[in-house]
Amino acid sequence: MFQESDLATLRTLVHGTVSSPGDPGYVIDTSGYNPSMVQRPDATLGAAGVEDIQNAIRWAAQREIPLGIQATGHGAAALMDSGLLINTSRLQDIVVDPEAGTVTVGPGVRWGQVLEEIVPEGFTGPHGSSGTVGTVGYVSGGGLPLMGRALGFASDHVFSLDVVTADGRLRRLESGNADDAELFAALRGGKGNFGVITSMTLALTGFTDFYGGGIMYPQDAGPEVLHAFREWTSQLPPDASASLAFLHLPDVPFLPEPLRGTAPVHLRFGKFGSQETGDALLEPMRHLSTPIMDTAGPMDYRAVGSIHMDPDDPVPALDRGSLLSDLSGPLADELLNQVGPGSESPLMMTEIRLMGGMLAADPPVPDAVSGRGAGFHLYSVGLNVPPAADATAAALEQLNTAIEPYTAGALVNLQGPSGGDPDRHPAWEPEVFRRLQAAKTTYDPQNLFRFGHAVPMSQVQAEPT
Repeated sequence: MFQESDLATLRTLVHGTVSSPGDPGYVIDTSGYNPSMVQRPDATLGAAGVEDIQNAIRWAAQREIPLGIQATGHGAAALMDSGLLINTSRLQDIVVDPEAGTVTVGPGVRWGQVLEEIVPEGFTGPHGSSGTVGTVGYVSGGGLPLMGRALGFASDHVFSLDVVTADGRLRRLESGNADDAELFAALRGGKGNFGVITSMTLALTGFTDFYGGGIMYPQDAGPEVLHAFREWTSQLPPDASASLAFLHLPDVPFLPEPLRGTAPVHLRFGKFGSQETGDALLEPMRHLSTPIMDTAGPMDYRAVGSIHMDPDDPVPALDRGSLLSDLSGPLADELLNQVGPGSESPLMMTEIRLMGGMLAADPPVPDAVSGRGAGFHLYSVGLNVPPAADATAAALEQLNTAIEPYTAGALVNLQGPSGGDPDRHPAWEPEVFRRLQAAKTTYDPQNLFRFGHAVPMSQVQAEPT
């Protein structure tokens, strides 16, 4: 907690709105995509520009006030209950350079906005399954793109970035530049809050045709579809992306009547290329059972979010993700037992996403992404509101225990809520984690950025001498 006189000083240093609990601006700047993970800092700053961020960080460093960062709120991993939250959602610049094949974005820009700008120019970028996710926060956690097998991790596409570090200094970091290479690596996959990224330039990928969509199977087909999915994915070309989701849908009016209160299985698929190629690849899965729905075909890439059908509106949710080395028979059977049809699982969705392809490639320059050798990624989510919240938490814990023998770490963006320091380790391999802690000591020795999936200080450095 800090004094009102401290906030009065901060207001003289910035152009954006400084708010305390009870102020209208406080509600705006603490709200995010997950209503069950609303931050409760001592105060907020709705940053109006880079200078606001620099001055706020210097102000906080002088007073040893901890800092949090938020744009869209998709990355909220733990409740912030003190300090100053810097909201960067108003930094909305987008600059597309078709000649260079790049896009430069501010930290408040969402992926849907980027696609609206770049697709008409014949480009795509390393976006995820939802267009409402913030571009910068997503990429700083590594980013698992919807078309990751063709494109690699989102962090692989970072050409340059601007970041304000804990000393209030604005630094320009570029791929291949030896200056601050350690920080450039940490900010691409480390999440970790080493500073506030104020601008990021991404290399884009040109394309012409795209084929994508999904096949929805009835719940009774779950075991057959899962085992077929395991065999089918082993034969897909390395640039084809696919995932399979076990759904448990509530009986509510806004869902199509055949799906209400059911547990269908949803295959998602994407491939750059022609309809002929896409149809040929999907043919083995189209002959399974009798699909409820088949939307796969040539697609306007700006509608790519329809493949996974992620909700655009805020959802109070609790989630957890893990990397899997493979999808062995015992693991497949365990997944069916935990979340398959007939399990009565309270989890709304459990997705098995195929890894490999370019996701297994080494990065162009060192970064902090772990898990490049994983075969699949498992992600589960359920409602986090009473009375469902307790059942969701218990089901996630039960599933995690059941699959633990088969897990190979986690991805920080999809790991789920942040607990104590040991809970953060699975998101990074041991050597990567040591490098992140070294960068933390160098660039944030006061540990100002300590909320969410922030890399904890090394115990050796944290202990007073």
